[in-house]
Amino acid sequence: MNTNSSRTIKTYLAPMEGITTYVYRNAQAAVYGRLDKYFTPFLEPHEKRSFKKRELQEILPGNNRGIPVVPQILTNRAEGFLELAGTLQDFGYQEINLNLGCPSRTVVSKGKGSGFLAVPEELDRFLDKIFSGLEKRQTAKETLGISVKTRLGMESPEEFPRLLDIFNQYPLKELIVHPRVQKDYYNNRPNRGMYRLAEQKSRTSVCYNGDLFTYKDVEEFCREFPEAQTIMLGRGLIRNPGLLAGEMTEQEKKARFRQFHELVLEGYRKQEMGDRNVLFKMKELWFYQIQEFPGAEKAGKRIKKAQTLAEYETAVLEIWG
Repeated sequence: MNTNSSRTIKTYLAPMEGITTYVYRNAQAAVYGRLDKYFTPFLEPHEKRSFKKRELQEILPGNNRGIPVVPQILTNRAEGFLELAGTLQDFGYQEINLNLGCPSRTVVSKGKGSGFLAVPEELDRFLDKIFSGLEKRQTAKETLGISVKTRLGMESPEEFPRLLDIFNQYPLKELIVHPRVQKDYYNNRPNRGMYRLAEQKSRTSVCYNGDLFTYKDVEEFCREFPEAQTIMLGRGLIRNPGLLAGEMTEQEKKARFRQFHELVLEGYRKQEMGDRNVLFKMKELWFYQIQEFPGAEKAGKRIKKAQTLAEYETAVLEIWG
């Protein structure tokens, strides 16, 4: 996107489990224009099985044609990371993202996601193992880039300088910073002072992620951080997949939103997952999207209560008007 100062900002789509699927990514790119990168919902290494069908669908090159996709891995085992990263490289991926940001209690309790930040010495050893392992594996293959998506720590933002020192020891492709701690979840305001520290001290390029819900939010961020080159959008883009599309009339906005909606709905139907699962996927999206349609509260309630796809589609028609 271009800011008012003609500065070009790269834009990424944050991973969101169950929502930012390849169906969603393709529809968003087709209707609103391709972003610079799309990060997959996290994959976990498994010793006793290969990919689940759902996981495989997300990474198959045929499902992501023309879309720059970065698979994300969630683990605290270096061996598992290296094995899965090697498999993904065989699929043709040139960058892998390490998830150090997920605040979910079930993830954190296992020492993964943002839970890994609680043990910086172990994280340091983990990074040393994966970069040493990758160096040994880079033979005839292209070098595999490793980026990191991180929070500031578990309890306090004061944990972040130590974590930043660790990250600076390794040749990361990029550092994506969501400036909250794990205990914040998505509450409280992002600590942009700590993001500024990352911008100043990181030895690699830094991407900002957190509470950019509107185009105005993005513009204000760019004014506050004139050196920023990259942003990652999450809930704001889920709520409004045309967040970066610029000025539109209400009629134009609804027309494009409807086109996007039909592509997503048809994409899930083609997966032959059953009507109830398709219905559940669409309801997940509308949990966020209904906020873009003031006055559509009744239709939103009908969407939420729909028991069949037919009931769902009738409710959605009320929104299009």
